Amino acid sequence: MPPASYRERQELMDADRLSRTLARMAHEILERHPELRGTVLVGVRTRGVPLARRLAALIRDASGVEPPVGALDITLYRDDLTTVGPQPVLRGTDIPTSIDGRTVVLVDDVLYTGRTARAALDELIDFGRPARIELAVLVDRGHRELPIHADYAGRTLTTTREEIVQVQLAEEDGIDRVVLLERGTEPAAAKPRPAAKPKPAAKKAARPKAAAGVRRRRR
Repeated sequence: MPPASYRERQELMDADRLSRTLARMAHEILERHPELRGTVLVGVRTRGVPLARRLAALIRDASGVEPPVGALDITLYRDDLTTVGPQPVLRGTDIPTSIDGRTVVLVDDVLYTGRTARAALDELIDFGRPARIELAVLVDRGHRELPIHADYAGRTLTTTREEIVQVQLAEEDGIDRVVLLERGTEPAAAKPRPAAKPKPAAKKAARPKAAAGVRRRRR
């Protein structure tokens, strides 16, 4: 469901297009890292994790080798943690193998300001010293606030800051699609028309006075 006060403006990807986009991204990763032995995919919770698992499965189908997949919970590394709440919900980080000297492909659903990616980089460095870290995102919507770019992007589009790109995945939402949301605008309420002012009563015409010296006839 769209967030409160937002409405769907456009469907960017349906299930079929999303599947084709991930297949292309998997082949791009495979072309850059054909051996895969030193490659690890790490998804940023929440929707980056199922995306990383799907990419790993597609790479396996194309090459016969499935890279390990990890999950990263960046909650405690966010620079806006104080605004999240007094007790943020943690879903846990799981890195199944050492990342020292390996290529880590960080996977997320949407790249926006870059602050989520920065938090993920900070956490990854706490787990080891990878040889290289790359970023794969399903949608790059622009408006970067940090010098971060995507090495693999399923789709790049121009948005306004008032819009939201919402990724829905079967694993989390029961459906595969990507939609662009915009803030809903309620039609302005019609201003009440002022009540009509009552028209002033017509003045009674004064009876003309009889001329001097003229008597009125009695009936």
